[in-house]
Amino acid sequence: MDLKLITQAGDLKGKKVLVRSSCNVPLVNGEVRNSFRLRRAVPTLKFLSEQGAKTIVVSHIGRDTTDTLLPVFTELNIMIPLTWAGTIGSTEYDTALVDMKDGEILFCENLRQDAREEDNDPGLVEILKRGMDLYVNDAFAEAHRNHASTFGVAQKLPAYAGLTLAEEVSGVNKVMNPEKPSLFLLGGAKFETKMPLVEKYLELYDHVFVGGALTNDVLKARGFEVGQSLVSGISLVDAPFLNNKKLLLPIDLVVNGPNGKQVKKVDAVLPEEKIFDLGPETVAMLSRYVTEAKTILWNGPFGNYEAGYVEGTEEIAKVIAKASGYSVIGGGDTVAAVEKLGLNDQFGFVSIGGGSMLTLLEHGTTNVLDTLK
Repeated sequence: MDLKLITQAGDLKGKKVLVRSSCNVPLVNGEVRNSFRLRRAVPTLKFLSEQGAKTIVVSHIGRDTTDTLLPVFTELNIMIPLTWAGTIGSTEYDTALVDMKDGEILFCENLRQDAREEDNDPGLVEILKRGMDLYVNDAFAEAHRNHASTFGVAQKLPAYAGLTLAEEVSGVNKVMNPEKPSLFLLGGAKFETKMPLVEKYLELYDHVFVGGALTNDVLKARGFEVGQSLVSGISLVDAPFLNNKKLLLPIDLVVNGPNGKQVKKVDAVLPEEKIFDLGPETVAMLSRYVTEAKTILWNGPFGNYEAGYVEGTEEIAKVIAKASGYSVIGGGDTVAAVEKLGLNDQFGFVSIGGGSMLTLLEHGTTNVLDTLK
């Protein structure tokens, strides 16, 4: 995919550059818990500052209109000097914009405090573009969302891809034509949105393993008991891929119920139990496939990660980290597991994208990326 890179934009000294970054990071007690996305935001901001551009950074955090980017500003300010500019369009913002010096970076408040952001509202687009010379999208994690700051404004200004976004697209593209043998590991939930992806990669890859809550849908469709486990809103009973020989499923599972936490074979789950994670036999089985693979693609956790069922995900992360094949991983909880284990540098590429990575894998592009070509 040929994107217009910010490095190709010519002389940037004194130019006002609106940058959309991915700063939606987890917060605990008002402090950043995981700074991976913030570290990935630095290269583009550093480049613009060194070129003498006047950089205005916009981003979002959380889903509540009261969520603030102030803790993120504090953390990112340690990595690269920033000036707080408040809410886009406010008096504080307008003053900061007028007073900007070459090389300075303004950091703005959570865009999703304004409902117009997710609606791609023309009014907000006009506010975002006001006074700007060009636009840079460095927010791969939001590259599947047609919002005002990712899509709308890119159609109103000369638009370029940031260094990290370009690197993300390149990293994901490498696994869309895999070297064989190839293995795709897909976790998480919502089979209704991921079924086309599974169907596509069963054609492209030698094996596709379906884990996490996605497993429950397949087991249910095959007639197994899944108890109180999370399932999608669709039935897979007639899905053509259901009995595809390339499709890999767990052998054993970690369940919880009236008898407490147990490891059980897939055909031994009781109606009152709930599936939470992969069992050790499944981890061992997957380890063999991972070791043999020359291309490994992984997105999404294999257990209820937020509820503390992390073992399956973390064990697979360790196995992939040791593998000789080229590996690309993505998804919030997937990356959190890798960060926790200190394994970041042991993969071919670690993406900041979750849903955006899956959208790119399925369609080969997104509406947002198309604005940067």
